[in-house]
Amino acid sequence: MKNGPVRVGIIGSQFQADCHAAAIGMVEEDMAVVAVASPTAAHAQAFADRYKVPKIYNDYKELARDPQVEAVTITAPNALHCEMTVTMAQAGKHVICEKPLCVTLDEADRMIAACRANGVLLLYAESLLFTPKYVKAKEMADSGAFGRVHLIKQSEKHFGPHAEWFWDVKRAGGGALLDLGSHGIGFSYWFLGRPKILSAYSHLGTYVHGDKTKLDDEAVTIIEFEGNAIAVIENSWARRGGMDDRIEVYGEGGLTMANLQMGNALPTYSEYGYGYAVEKAPTTKGWSHPVFQELWNYGFPQEMRHFARAIRGSEAPLFTGEDGKIVLETIYAGYASAGLGHKVTLPFKPTAERPVDEWLNRKKA
Repeated sequence: MKNGPVRVGIIGSQFQADCHAAAIGMVEEDMAVVAVASPTAAHAQAFADRYKVPKIYNDYKELARDPQVEAVTITAPNALHCEMTVTMAQAGKHVICEKPLCVTLDEADRMIAACRANGVLLLYAESLLFTPKYVKAKEMADSGAFGRVHLIKQSEKHFGPHAEWFWDVKRAGGGALLDLGSHGIGFSYWFLGRPKILSAYSHLGTYVHGDKTKLDDEAVTIIEFEGNAIAVIENSWARRGGMDDRIEVYGEGGLTMANLQMGNALPTYSEYGYGYAVEKAPTTKGWSHPVFQELWNYGFPQEMRHFARAIRGSEAPLFTGEDGKIVLETIYAGYASAGLGHKVTLPFKPTAERPVDEWLNRKKA
């Protein structure tokens, strides 16, 4: 087992890469960014300047050959996750992959197999498992505070992604359900203790952003778990006013609720506006709710510290590629459900190239 901070290369140089780099900077005793790879030279240089990253690559395959890099975080478009993971695994690098794990279940199998064959970890970056408020809710539930939990509600909503590739069917593979529903499904599955997922029932639509995408910008999904519990997952790319992320947990003996943004925000009014309020808020004029310690409240530094310790062997990985595949299979079933108009049971065998095609193909028919 090696000592010292885990030396990480970040693939990508935009919003999520910023989140990773800033979070890693908050746990510098455990992890350090030593390289960045991005095909856009100007973006890579700006990122390196911002975070004082010593090495810049314009091709992730060059980063894979860097012997100083022990692990990578993948913040690239969904359609690239598989090939990047396989390349990094074959180079002996541990892989931290942003959600969703990939686009197809075959890709998930390839990623898992490549990492296993090369003796490296495939760590699935589900940040909600590290969000302090949500962790506290699980601690209370596990202690018996609510009795048997039978219902979890999780919602994540904003007005759409930062990068253009998210709106592209081929590069993204799905809309709000795939992008944001990954969080809610993964969180509920973990919160309930990883029970078998029995079914998914979704309603999807493109209500606001039809001028630039065929992907779903609103999604409501009901997940049925073994053990007589359900989760209601609400996702939106059509909510004005910035990010909204919250949970509700109901048991026969109690309940708890948490709003990720509002519990650490300052209700504020400004005629003039100011620099930054909260993720994805387009303006700060009028009423707004600026947050403080945003990355810590999201759980990003806690997540990166855990990944570093998992790589060093001092902690067991909390969420892996296998978990990411379970989440992806459930999302596939959700898209199929929206196309069929009824509940879809799991296990589910995909009939389409991408998750969203399970819905779009049936709409055309």
